[in-house]
Amino acid sequence: MKKTRKEQAQETKKHIYLTALKLFETKGFDQVTVDEIVQKSKSSKGAFYGHFSSKYDIFLEKFKEIDHFYEEFTTTLPTNISFKERVISLIDAQMKYLKDDLGMDLMRSVYKSGLIENEENFFTNSERELYKILHSFIQKAIKDGELSVQINVQQTVIYISRCMRGSLYDWLVFGKDFDLLQESKGFIEIFLDGLLTKEKSNKK
Repeated sequence: MKKTRKEQAQETKKHIYLTALKLFETKGFDQVTVDEIVQKSKSSKGAFYGHFSSKYDIFLEKFKEIDHFYEEFTTTLPTNISFKERVISLIDAQMKYLKDDLGMDLMRSVYKSGLIENEENFFTNSERELYKILHSFIQKAIKDGELSVQINVQQTVIYISRCMRGSLYDWLVFGKDFDLLQESKGFIEIFLDGLLTKEKSNKK
């Protein structure tokens, strides 16, 4: 059966996408050019720019996969664990995924892009799955009595995500000698212990 034009276009896009990811993995994101992606994928610049506005678009598409990962992961969490355990489990899984599946080079590009004004800045997009999940964790903690109803939910989401970004930033700065999983867990535990202690004090 002959493929439709739409199916052919999707196949071309996928082939360019996978070729580019392989090049990013082997050479580093900054060392790969659009011309090289076009050449290695045996496509054309017209085909490339018909699907992506830049090589950064390919990178964004890959990075969006993590939101799907977050969504899938939360379905595996036991319902009876505490707020602290829930957040730590999410961050532990997050750091493993970013370290092993995306890698340091792509994450470095994420942070570079965060310093540039663009339409799709993952750091400031409050509609991302990560922020929605953290929001739901906090709402559940309030319902279960672990956190006060007076807590600023949105601000707490921002603080937790800031702990995540801070750990990732240090990983990129200090390199492979920095234990991302251990350090990120230690950092968020200090924050959560302080938050829960403050909330307990406020309830008295």
